Formats: sequence, structure tokens, C-alpha cells
Amino acid sequence: MSQPPPNVLSFAANDPSGGAGIQADLLTIASMGCHPLSVITAITVQDTTGVDDILPLDSEWITNQARALLEDMPVHAFKLGLLGSVEIIAAIAEIVSDYPEIPLIMDPVLVSGRGDELTTEDMIDAMRKLLLPQVTILTPNSLEARRLALFDDEDDDQDQDNLSLDECAFRLLDMGCEYVLITGTHENTALVTNTLFTADGQVRSDDWKRLPRSYHGSGCTLASAIAASMANGLSVNESVYAAQEYTWHTLDASFRPGMGQNIPNRLFWAKDVHEPDECETKAIEKP
Repeated sequence: MSQPPPNVLSFAANDPSGGAGIQADLLTIASMGCHPLSVITAITVQDTTGVDDILPLDSEWITNQARALLEDMPVHAFKLGLLGSVEIIAAIAEIVSDYPEIPLIMDPVLVSGRGDELTTEDMIDAMRKLLLPQVTILTPNSLEARRLALFDDEDDDQDQDNLSLDECAFRLLDMGCEYVLITGTHENTALVTNTLFTADGQVRSDDWKRLPRSYHGSGCTLASAIAASMANGLSVNESVYAAQEYTWHTLDASFRPGMGQNIPNRLFWAKDVHEPDECETKAIEKP
């Protein structure tokens, strides 16, 4: 019997469009050579233009889904996406605390691409207190990093845009994260710069060609690709670079199935691998 692939467990919401959420995670994890496991946190009404409604599941269902999987098979990485409620956040925090040796990659989903609010301030506070102290790699974009980092009375009058991303990263690290990868898609720069931080400073900074479209599910793809890379045995440094490279190619090969944002093509490599070239096509044609 062949060696089974590593298992990656994603906690995320259902996305009927297939662009983000659990569908994005499953495609990415499988594309990166791992076996995807899933715990559904919420049911959503959404398409490629935005999120219209969210129905969080009962937190007991979250616990039961996860415990059933964890008692049946080994898990090599956890990935967190849209969580749905304070109670769900507390339930997941309790679950992952029993497995401190498993890497925990968290994409802090706060709003949709259209700007729909997907979390409350109470949920954000619960993330800070219960999940961030357990996170191996946090993957906020610059907007999410600033919102998560501004949290006390002294910050009430501070403009988020004036808070440097370095300062955001160190504040988030102070909350307990081991690594923080801040992505620069929303910054006004010629290139997209993604920077990985630890408490000792910057670990790496990578520049990527800025692509012209907007994308539904890019953050899910990046975090899931990091989780899969770590499950495959790569170091944090290697995983962060491999996941960025994979994600950039999914965006470059993206498609627009509806009236909203493009969807990353997580199987961009399959067409190149399996589509016969001109000579092969001629060789199999019947006379």
C-alpha cells in the first residue's frame, strides 16, 4: 500500500460559488498534494460579487465534526478561515489547544471582497484572546492587520492608515502569534510586497507582479497552501514562499465565471500537464 498523503484540516464556511471558503481550501490542499479534511463553520449565501447572509452552525456541531476526524486519523496541519460566532471561536480554540504540536495557520477573514462585514467586534476580540496565542502563522492582508492591531483605548482616535505594517505585525506577535505574514495587495504600491515577521523582526519579504483584476478567495488559497506545504514537511520559511508562488500562479490563471470577481484557478498546472500538444494530438487522430 502506498504512503497516504498528509491530512490538512480546514475550519471554514461553505461558499456556494466555489471561489472562497471551504471549497477554496479543499481545492488548494488537494492541489498541493495533501488530503483535505473539513469542518463546516457556517452556511453562506454568496456569489462572486459578495456575501449576502451567514448562518453559523451550533458550536457543538463544530466540536463534534472536528473530534470525529481527530479521533480517526492524524492531522498534519490546521487551517482556519471564516469562523462565524464567538461560540465557534471558543470551541475551535479548545480543540486546537489539545494539539499544540500541529501547525495552526489562520486567515483572519473579517470582510468580504465587496466590504460585507463577516465578523463582529466581539468575534475579533475573541480571536485575539483565544486563537492568536495558539497561531503558528497568521496571514492578514494589510487592512485586516491594521484592524486586528488597533484594539485599545489609546487607539480610538488613531487612523488605521497611519499605523505601519511593521507595527501591526509586532502588535499581533505580542498577542501570541509565532509568525505573521502580512500581504500587500491593498497597499498603493507598484509591486505586491508580502512580509513575514517574527518577534525578532522580518524573516523574509517577497515582491510579486501586481495583477490587474480582483479575486474571490485569494486569502483562503494562500493560507491553505501554507498549511499544505507545512504538512508536507517544509519549514515555515519554505512554506511561505512556496504558497506565495502557488497562489500567484492561481491568480494569474484565474477565470471569471460570474458577474463579480475572478476566481483563482487552483488547478492551473493540470491543463499544462494533461493537455496533449499538437504533435500528440496528430498522433492519436484517426486517418
